[in-house]
Amino acid sequence: MALKQTPFHPFHLELGAKMVPFAGYEMPIQYSGVIEEHRCVRSGAGLFDLSHMGEIELRGEGVPAFLDRLLTNRFTDLPVGRARYTAMCREDGGILDDLIVYRLQDRHLLVVNAANFEGDLAWIRAHASAGVEVLDVNQGTALAALQGPRAEALVQRLTDAPLETLPYYGVVETEVAARPAVVARTGYTGEDGFEIYLAAEHAAALWRAITDLGEGEGLRPIGLAARDTLRLEMKYALYGNEIDESTTPLEAGLAWIVKLDKEFIGANALRARKEAGIGRRLVAFEIEGRGIPRPGHRIAVAGEGVGAVTSGTFSPSLSRGIGLGYVNRTHTRPGTALEIEVRGRLLGARIIKPPFYKTGSLRAA
Repeated sequence: MALKQTPFHPFHLELGAKMVPFAGYEMPIQYSGVIEEHRCVRSGAGLFDLSHMGEIELRGEGVPAFLDRLLTNRFTDLPVGRARYTAMCREDGGILDDLIVYRLQDRHLLVVNAANFEGDLAWIRAHASAGVEVLDVNQGTALAALQGPRAEALVQRLTDAPLETLPYYGVVETEVAARPAVVARTGYTGEDGFEIYLAAEHAAALWRAITDLGEGEGLRPIGLAARDTLRLEMKYALYGNEIDESTTPLEAGLAWIVKLDKEFIGANALRARKEAGIGRRLVAFEIEGRGIPRPGHRIAVAGEGVGAVTSGTFSPSLSRGIGLGYVNRTHTRPGTALEIEVRGRLLGARIIKPPFYKTGSLRAA
């Protein structure tokens, strides 16, 4: 099957990006290099093509109540102009997907993971209440993200919306580069920034406007590889690594988005899991010395296997190996010494209180 292309695809080719298959799309994995791109986002501003993500609109007066029954977080109290992170679970509590819900004036916008889009859409339609309209707006939507300490100053030059008053997880319908757009103060990097949704037909104009503005301002296009190292430094979960249908939000450290005082799909199973005690938990660890952990590597304590790595990389911000993994709940305390088995040798590691990177611009947003 031929790979799909995002509306920004010609620009990636023009810039000489290394392209790879990802969730059915041909996507840029890197442009100038992972470490350089990563540090650009931490110090200045990076431009991401996220048009592979899936967009679904819900319309109708019954949408907030429906979302309360469908998702783990609460939505009947979500005001217009705000967004909320949540999970969608099976009856047994396994995570079908993690997603963001944006409350707009006349609709709710759900943004789901690219690889899960078709399954998510079918699940939502199968469970939709009477009077709730479910619309697939994925192919007609382009999504660009500007992330980093310079992001607000750059985006503000393209819109009249007062971004300095837009809170974290706030969203506004406005114009960007003279095109209708939805601008959200959300992201996946740990830096302040904005995700800009607009009609695919306006994608080229937006990309040109941002890159023209960014000349001399330290702006660079950023690929998926740096997006992954940025999110890992923040301990943000990646679907397919930290979370999937075999994991629950409670063991993944996402209990804060699970409202067990309401009824939703999977609530009974999660209440039972909580009552019985969570057998394993997701932890963050740093390698002591040289070495890079990778998914699947065995985690041990005093030689005894206690879990496995779900994500691992070299941290460009910390200049050391870092990782996430599930371990038995008796070994989850920060400071616990671990051993990571890499190519037949054991690397010393230690559990830390996340995030790994603690000084990003997001904390000042």
